Amino acid sequence: MPRLARRCASLTLSLLAASLVAACGGLDRLSSGITGMVSPYRSDVVQGNFVSKEQVDILRPGMSRQQVAELLGTPLLASVFHADRWEYAFRLKSQETEPISRKLTVYFKSDALERFEGDEMLTEAEFAAKFTGSKKGKGAVPVLEASEDALKASAQPARKAETSAATPPPRATAYPPLEPALR
Repeated sequence: MPRLARRCASLTLSLLAASLVAACGGLDRLSSGITGMVSPYRSDVVQGNFVSKEQVDILRPGMSRQQVAELLGTPLLASVFHADRWEYAFRLKSQETEPISRKLTVYFKSDALERFEGDEMLTEAEFAAKFTGSKKGKGAVPVLEASEDALKASAQPARKAETSAATPPPRATAYPPLEPALR
């Protein structure tokens, strides 16, 4: 009988091990199903100088380095070996869209802009749409212009402030000491 008991124990342990392995496989499928529904937050990554199509449209040959820097900002790369060339590079990586990379190279002759070349730049509205998650044509970007009525309305409170600034508040005649008196 001990032989039969050993076989029963062996069979029981084998069945127990097989059921544990099957349960682990089921848990793995269950856990991968749950983690497939939940994804971690990935923030937008913006690298370099964003140069818009509107800024590039303003560039004209003959502009000074100072004017170009005021318009486009500090170049991402200004090499010692290529003193007459500035590089503006931009990259946007977002969860919702494909990565966007743009490059603009500005060439100078002496202190004047000679020429520029690069990729087709995004407009400011297209760039803003990338952050709001709306596709082109959906969700309009508001126009940032004040109407005449809005300008008049905002100017009136400023006039009231000017009149109140004309009459200064009364001055205090004496201030308390900053340090306690020594004895």
